[in-house]
Amino acid sequence: MELSDTRRRSRAGRHLLLVPTALVVVVCFVVPLGLTAVYSFGTSDLLTFQTRFGWTLHNYASLGQAVYFSAIVRSLVLSATATVACAVIALPLAFFIVEQRPRLQMLLLLAVIVPFWTSFLIRTYAWVNILQNKGPLEYVLHRLGLVHGPLNVLYSPLAIGVGIVFSYLPLMVLPIYVALERRDPAVLEAAGDLGSHGAGLMWHVAIPLARAGIIAGCILVGIPATGEFVIPAILGGGKTLMLGNVIGTQFLETGDLALGSAMAMSLLGVVVIVLAVLPLFRRRSKA
Repeated sequence: MELSDTRRRSRAGRHLLLVPTALVVVVCFVVPLGLTAVYSFGTSDLLTFQTRFGWTLHNYASLGQAVYFSAIVRSLVLSATATVACAVIALPLAFFIVEQRPRLQMLLLLAVIVPFWTSFLIRTYAWVNILQNKGPLEYVLHRLGLVHGPLNVLYSPLAIGVGIVFSYLPLMVLPIYVALERRDPAVLEAAGDLGSHGAGLMWHVAIPLARAGIIAGCILVGIPATGEFVIPAILGGGKTLMLGNVIGTQFLETGDLALGSAMAMSLLGVVVIVLAVLPLFRRRSKA
């Protein structure tokens, strides 16, 4: 009987430890998300900046308009392209790091993480100087004979993609590194003995070994990149709008909280669908 009471007290104590975390989740996530969902079914008066709550689907139907639909498609395309680019760059980089001595591995990982120690805004504005006409990148390309006129990359979708890849690349490298670091060295040795080298080794051995890390990296990069706000505003110069910029405009400038909430909930729906589909690919690959 005493043992049973002790277990109950211990279990109650563990549950009490969860209370602060549960309160933070409810106050900082559940409540704002619920309010956003409620606002998305309301209507906003753009003259008085007041929102009337109701249950209309007009805001969601408005997302089919060309200006909003193009922003959604552009966000998905740029996010998917940047995520694939991050994976293509991160896989050989992580594989190279794993193959080094432990001390050198730590130094290389530190080099990957160091950009995160600086301000996100500073890193993004640095690309304005790099990509602008008569900037360092144009000078180097001119010297190599690859470009003979103005670069004209800044304030374009390409500039936004470059900014996203640079900013989120560490989030792709680290999970792939962790997945490869747990590998059995004998697998790579056996693959080499069987004649698998270079691209064949990367495609047939490294990618299957790093599949879990690639999926995790795609989630870590793709989800925030889809709703990216700062990079399109700085490197896009307001010429290339992504969904995050349109949502920000609705909340901060137009005052249409209902439409902005509907956009935010639609973006959340896309993220939920992606999170539901990715594990299916993982199970199929294991089968």
